[in-house]
Amino acid sequence: MTVLFLPEVEEYLYELIEILYHKEYFGFKESAIIYVTDLKNDIKTNLANKVKRPAPRFFNKYGKKMLY
Repeated sequence: MTVLFLPEVEEYLYELIEILYHKEYFGFKESAIIYVTDLKNDIKTNLANKVKRPAPRFFNKYGKKMLY
């Protein structure tokens, strides 16, 4: 499975680096960069392996046996 990030998501992740650093979740900007990079890599490699649950009945109008 290939995971692609929309440009808006890429932009948000770069903003997340700034937020994490300026709100002092990380003392060094490099640490925030590493955290977000690891987050992206985790999404790319492990998203297909995450536990899937049946979607609520409300979403049956979009398709049968949907998972989230």
